[in-house]
This record gives sequence, structure tokens and C-alpha cells, in this order.
Amino acid sequence: MTTTKLKWLLVGLALIGGIALWLMYAPNQGAKWQSYITAGERAYQQADYAEAEKQFEAALKEAQAFGPDDVRLAASLNNLALLYQAQGRYAEAEPLHQRALAIREKALGPDHPDVSNSLNNLGELYYDQGRYAEAEPLFKRGLALLENALGREHPHAAYLLNNLARLYEAQGKYAEAEPLFQRALTIRQKVLGPEHPNVATSLNNLAVLYKAQGRYTEAEPLHQRALAIREEALGPEHPNVAQSLNNLAGLYHDQGRYAEAEPLYQRALAILEKALGPEHPDVATSLNNLATLYQAQGKYAEAEPLHQRALAILEKALGPEHPLVAGSLENYADLLRKTGRDAEAKNMDSRAKAIRAKHARENP
Repeated sequence: MTTTKLKWLLVGLALIGGIALWLMYAPNQGAKWQSYITAGERAYQQADYAEAEKQFEAALKEAQAFGPDDVRLAASLNNLALLYQAQGRYAEAEPLHQRALAIREKALGPDHPDVSNSLNNLGELYYDQGRYAEAEPLFKRGLALLENALGREHPHAAYLLNNLARLYEAQGKYAEAEPLFQRALTIRQKVLGPEHPNVATSLNNLAVLYKAQGRYTEAEPLHQRALAIREEALGPEHPNVAQSLNNLAGLYHDQGRYAEAEPLYQRALAILEKALGPEHPDVATSLNNLATLYQAQGKYAEAEPLHQRALAILEKALGPEHPLVAGSLENYADLLRKTGRDAEAKNMDSRAKAIRAKHARENP
């Protein structure tokens, strides 16, 4: 059903997390290089992809002077690849991830924990393209590597468990995904404490899995607990609080509990606009979700300007041929059909189809 195409991804800021994970490992050397990395990450978080690309390219140029096997070169390749990935530029991202992995394996050895970061990021690239058979062995190798090097209860192992579970969930392998999500949750609760934000992430992911199976009564208390943890630990206006609000609203939405869903979607939108700015892609996701809620109730006049704004944000931030733009076009087209504007809907559907066909050709 097209109205769910742009609902919030259950992991949230996965790409930013990938950058942050690498920076934690990066050597404390090369002040100029580090300044480019920091500026690029800041721009990335603000969805200023043009500025982020400029900074990451400058970091890459700086890192090339360190030598072909320097781990800072791998970091620069990794971050630029993640940026391309966020923009749907998968064909450009893949060789950078592959080269970063090769450098880390050579410089650090194939069993070094830092290698798992590149394995994970390349796996996420394949996951984003639906290349599940290629992603799975990367996630599994990264997980085994971390468990051997750091132990089965290390928080980084929970991160890989989560991504492997997401992979199975995306394929409808719920019985395989559930114990991995549960194990990640157990690790985080034991190591980080029951009120840590990462525990909220695991609760959220398990709840989304239950929702996908129609297990609403099991999902609801997990979403509620995740929301409470995030509000207490991060503050009531943090973007991750908006994620929990959005996901709890989505649960109510799917059950037809529209009166309960609406204020949660509205609050999530307000948080994101304030925290990230009105032109951030995550704001478009939130606008889409509120629009689909109105659409489900036949409130087409209220839904349409939200669809229009969401589409404009995504086109500006990600470019006119990003897959999320295709999803936004399809959602808007659905509204147009419901309001008797079939010709306009057909044009939007045709454009969405062309975008998806192009990405299929580029990422077979």
C-alpha cells in the first residue's frame, strides 16, 4: 500500500551512526584532516549534503598524503561513501566502501574490530538496495569478528545483531529476526543499563517487528517504554523522541486509532522542524506520515499541502531522482486519484516508475 512507503525507518539515523562509530576509532592525528571530517559530519547531520561532500572530499584529499594504507584514508573513503549512500548514489558509494574495507584489512589485519565497521557499512549499502544475499555474509562476518575480539556481550555486537535482524525482517523472516533483536536488547540492558537510549532503540526495533506481524498488544508497551526512556535521557525535543512518537503513532494509525495517532504525529513534526530545520528530509518523512493519516480519514484538503511540502523538501535535499522522491510521488498520486485527478496522478506515477527503473538499472 503506497501510504506506508515513507514511514520512518526503524533504526533511525543509521548512516550518522556509521560515521560516529568510525570517528570513535580514528587516530587522534592530522588536525587539518580531522577538522574536515568534523565539519563534514556536522553538515551531514543538517542535511547540507553539498557542504558535507565538499568537506569529506577535502578530508579525502588530505588523507591521500598519509599513504595508501593509512586508516585515515579508509575513514575518509567511508564517510564519503556514507554520504553518497544517503543520497541514493549507490554506484558511487560501493567502490569507496570496498576500498575502505581493503585498507583496513591490510593495515589492521582481517580480524581487527575496526574492520567490522566497513563490513557493516558495505552490508548496509547492499541492504538499502535490496541486495540481501550480499549483505547477509557481511553482517555475519562483522558480528563474528566483534564477538571474537570484544566478546559476545559488547555493545558493538548488539549493533551488528540489530542490522542482521533488520535484514531478516525485511525478507519476512520474522522467526529469525526476533531472537536477534531480543539478544541485542538483552546485551544493551545488561551492559548499558535499562534506561540507556540504546536500550530504547532495541525496544523500538522489537516493537516494529511485532507491529509488522500484527502483534499490536505486544508492540505498544515497548514503544511506550522506548518513548519514556528517550524523553528522560535525551530531553523531550530530541529527534529520537520524534522517532518514538512517530512509530507509536504508526501503530495507532494501523489500528484505526486515528484520534490517538494525530497528536503524536503532530508533536513529532514540531520536534523535527525545531531540531533539524524545516527543510530536513526527516521532516518530509513526518509530513508524509501525517498526510497519510489525514488521507485515511478522507481529510484530503488537509493532507494535500503536507504531501506537496514533503515532496518539495525531498527533491531539494536529495535530488529529483532519489528513491524517497519516488515514494513521495506515489503517495501524492494516491491522494490525487482519490480526489478524481487521474491525469495528474498518472503523471506522478510515471515519474516515480522512471526513478525506480533508473535505480534498478544502476543497482541490479
